[in-house]
Amino acid sequence: MKKVVLGILIGAGGVYAWNHMPHQSASADVIEIDESAEQRVEVSDKPRFKCDGREYCSQMTSCEEAMYFLENCPNVKMDGEGDGVPCERQWCGNR
Repeated sequence: MKKVVLGILIGAGGVYAWNHMPHQSASADVIEIDESAEQRVEVSDKPRFKCDGREYCSQMTSCEEAMYFLENCPNVKMDGEGDGVPCERQWCGNR
């Protein structure tokens, strides 16, 4: 009988503690991350990349960088198909 009463008390204490803990859903965490990322982009006026003479996909380090070069830099040779997606075999193929 003592074990049953002890079990009930421990269980009730656990339920009480659980109900009084702050909880966040996974979707709320994702929203917070997205909002922070958007805020960083708006705050920073300095571009992440700059035109520095590189022209080829083999000189890029990411799809984002290749997109920047294609959209902002002269004489790049990264969009052989002319479809606006650079470096499809190396970086941007899963778009």
